[in-house]
Amino acid sequence: MSSDTSHRNGRETMSDTSISNVMAIRAEVIARSRALREAQPTALPGVTPTAPASTFADTLNAVVAKVNETQEQEDVVTEAYERGETTDIATVALIQSRASITFEATLQVRNKLLSAYRDIMNMPIG
Repeated sequence: MSSDTSHRNGRETMSDTSISNVMAIRAEVIARSRALREAQPTALPGVTPTAPASTFADTLNAVVAKVNETQEQEDVVTEAYERGETTDIATVALIQSRASITFEATLQVRNKLLSAYRDIMNMPIG
């Protein structure tokens, strides 16, 4: 049986049309992804390199500020996707993952700092 003879009530033609539509959409998504990949800078958007901080507090404040910028960027991109202004779900998911990972890492650092503080405060003096 050849592919020409397997037409049943127009199903073959309809699936060919659906496959063609899916393939056209796929090609468009790949082209957009390629264009975005080429347009993206190598550094995180909105994060500018800074001079080394002079104190631990300065370093901590700089890191928290960068995490906050990442969270704000995630909010902007997510809201734009929800409004339909952007359709690139891959970029939205990537930025959401980046924001989540940076936030979780910051929480882990905070937990370690609190644990170290408690250990120091519980040390006997003498």
